[in-house]
Amino acid sequence: MRLIFLLICLITVNFALGQNDTTKISLSFDDITISEALSKIEEVSDYEFYYLKEWLGTNLISGDYNSTIDVILEDILGKIEVNFYILEANKIVLTKNSIIYDSLPKVFQRNSTADTITNQDLQLLEEDDIPILATKSDSNSPSTIKTYRVGKRNRGQRSKSAILKGVILNNTTGEPIPDLQIIVRNENKAAITDINGAYEIQLPLGTHILEMIALGIENTKQRVVLYNDGSLDFTLNESLELLDEVIVEADADKNVATTTSGSERIDAEESKNIPLVLGERDVLRVATSLPGISTAGEGSAGFNVRGGKSDQNLILLDDAVVYNPQHFFGIFSALNPFAISSLNVYKGSFPSEYGGRLSSVFDIKTKNADTQKIKGEASIGPVTSNAVIELPVFKDKSSLLLGGRGAYANWILRSLDEPDLENSEASFYDFLANYNHKINSNNSIKATGYYSRDDFSITSDSLFIYKNQLVSLKWDHAFNEKTTSSLIASNSQYNFDIEFDGDSNDDFLFGYKVNESEVKLKINHIKDSKFSYNYGIASKLYNIDPGNLEPLDENNSIVEPKFIDQERGLESAFFLSANLDITDKLSVEAGVRLSNFLALGQGSQLVFEEGQPRNQGSITDTLNFEKNEVIESFFNPEPRISARYLLNPSLSIKGGYGRTYQYIHRLSNNTTVSPIDTWKISDSNIEPQSADQFTLGLFKNIDGNTFELSLEGFYKRSDNILDFKTGAQILLNENIVLETLQGEGESYGIEFLIRKNKGKLNGWLGYTYSRSFIKFESEFPEEQINNGDFFPSNFDKPHDLSLVTNYKFSKRFSLSTNFTYQTGRPVTVPVGSFSFNNSEFVVFSDRNSFRIPDFYRLDIGLNIEGNHKIKKFAHSFWTISIYNVLGRNNPFSVFFVTENGEVKGQQASIFNIPVPSITYNFKF
Repeated sequence: MRLIFLLICLITVNFALGQNDTTKISLSFDDITISEALSKIEEVSDYEFYYLKEWLGTNLISGDYNSTIDVILEDILGKIEVNFYILEANKIVLTKNSIIYDSLPKVFQRNSTADTITNQDLQLLEEDDIPILATKSDSNSPSTIKTYRVGKRNRGQRSKSAILKGVILNNTTGEPIPDLQIIVRNENKAAITDINGAYEIQLPLGTHILEMIALGIENTKQRVVLYNDGSLDFTLNESLELLDEVIVEADADKNVATTTSGSERIDAEESKNIPLVLGERDVLRVATSLPGISTAGEGSAGFNVRGGKSDQNLILLDDAVVYNPQHFFGIFSALNPFAISSLNVYKGSFPSEYGGRLSSVFDIKTKNADTQKIKGEASIGPVTSNAVIELPVFKDKSSLLLGGRGAYANWILRSLDEPDLENSEASFYDFLANYNHKINSNNSIKATGYYSRDDFSITSDSLFIYKNQLVSLKWDHAFNEKTTSSLIASNSQYNFDIEFDGDSNDDFLFGYKVNESEVKLKINHIKDSKFSYNYGIASKLYNIDPGNLEPLDENNSIVEPKFIDQERGLESAFFLSANLDITDKLSVEAGVRLSNFLALGQGSQLVFEEGQPRNQGSITDTLNFEKNEVIESFFNPEPRISARYLLNPSLSIKGGYGRTYQYIHRLSNNTTVSPIDTWKISDSNIEPQSADQFTLGLFKNIDGNTFELSLEGFYKRSDNILDFKTGAQILLNENIVLETLQGEGESYGIEFLIRKNKGKLNGWLGYTYSRSFIKFESEFPEEQINNGDFFPSNFDKPHDLSLVTNYKFSKRFSLSTNFTYQTGRPVTVPVGSFSFNNSEFVVFSDRNSFRIPDFYRLDIGLNIEGNHKIKKFAHSFWTISIYNVLGRNNPFSVFFVTENGEVKGQQASIFNIPVPSITYNFKF
């Protein structure tokens, strides 16, 4: 009897099976509900249906039939979890995903008196199309958790497993939750949601407990009874304990647990509480407050990471390169902070999928717009305004984000009591758009477009115009729950123009452009919870127009047109990386990037006499190359490895090594980055730059991640670092190789960070001690600098300290401060003079043997949030800030003039007085 009772319990959860009736029914449906279709069947036949109407839904069906009743019902009920059973007297009972059998299975006939079920009994059950739903759920799981039933049972079903997939959203924001872990512990299986919150996992039929875990999200368990393939979406709540500190908690966990060292993740919202110039948020400036990342000076463009040059940083916006990420020569960011989701900075041994730069990767991701409702955010400041709007296109599937910024500083310049500035111009604008579309649970696409433009003119006769534009398209595809891929196509352009229209007859228009296009395929595979790997290929085509000079007015200008030959190069790579948890404490990530670069024609290359310095006198030949002909080829392996060992759950030690190569170089003889700097690819006369970096550090979390500490040292050795001879002419130089020098670089340092993540007072203190040296050694004096000895680079700043704090008086009021101190950067100064042939000449010191005064600055900001009423159109807040509260006259540059035969040093500053600002922000 116990056996019979058990088998009856198993049977009652199965599909419905009706008796066969050979009578055919002729009828047709045209866009009617299933309930209406059943009513129509009752009208044309003797059948009567018994069911609950809410089971059938509201989907419309169409079709023409001349079939038996069971064939018709199988078709119209096939896509919903409803089955049927035909009783005598033409009565049809619909059941909710259950099955009714006419007779007992064979096992009853064979062994009806047995007390136990044997393997042969189970086989007989399956032969009767009754798959056994093994319940392997956690017996300790609370019985109160919600149960979901997924998939429709079909008679004849033989599969013992099914695929469960769906999308997981944030219940508060409606946005997808990426990187959420779905763990089924009894099956030792797991899945991770992609950037669109989609997941897919294959499980045995039966009952399972799904655990869903993500930073900032409540840990959730759900019971799923899986009958067949099906979809199940979830909306999860944010963690109430982490609502105020979600971003910092994520960083704290990453600090100790991840394998990669020298990496930082910055959320765009983090820039909200850091006072910056004129109230503008800038996620890139937040990065410079972290150890190991600095700038050449106040108001300067570009970044120096661990002693590297500014052109050694790869800056990506949705996988497309941004060549100049700043407006106003570095005062403002060229990237809309409201459109940015996050920034990942790799300054150590970065993953093998990235290449082409020596020092760092700034991987910036834009937001995905909300797919359910319209949202927006905007700010109005004294110099700039900013706005972003999120528009659903197809609900829960696709959305469009549009953002724009603009500056209106012209009125400030023209209102100054300075005649020389009456016709000045200083303005910029940028636009960003992205479209995100979820095709299905396995496929999604994201397209991003960006454009920025700066117009700058301090004199009445010259106008500088520089522009960025890019487009990227990314297709994410999931082959299964373990294997995913991304296919990316992108194009980036940067160009600048100088328009000179003076009173003389030498008016001209100068133009420059760099254009690159890339295709990249990346495949990720998770073998199990301890081993994963990714691999892929990438290829990038460079087209550089080094410059052209044309008369502005052909009839009246004496300027002769001049065009420099275009440069082309193809950089390709195969990359492979694997992450292995060797033990619970030891994790290793190892990879390699095999890079190949082809310098392509059409163009020419100078040939120099062996054993002679490179100058006009040592040129022996000029080689000419046809279009797409290979001028020079480089192939280089780039190994990368990093490891993490957990000394205890809150303390880890990490180390890493990485080799990188760079095939494109910025040409600049300025100390700081200029928007009119140009770029050049490697060829037969200019070798690619290379670097080897070693890192070792300790990472510690204290008091439940309230405090985060890290101490990391690095050593980097570089080769073929590009520099220029004194007085080099960069623009419109057909033989730029005659002005270049290539030498060695060496940098080392130690970085310390302490961050407080919780409480009313939070922020961080970052300190870096580092040195950066370069050496240009040659047997020829004209190709030496400082006698071939190592000397400090332009960005060598031994001490760099940043203190960022935010104190919350209440949920509406907070005070932020930002204090920065840096050692003055090196400069070359005149140390004497001499007379020759009745002329005075200045004698300069060895290069970079002196320093400008140290830099320090204090900024203060007051943030005033609007009220937190739930039912209101928009949430607003005010930011009142004072930049450079102390009025420190920090030197931007030092220059020398001769007055009455005496050489005098002077300094130029960007902001030498406190700069107040007030900005109004709101979001809806």
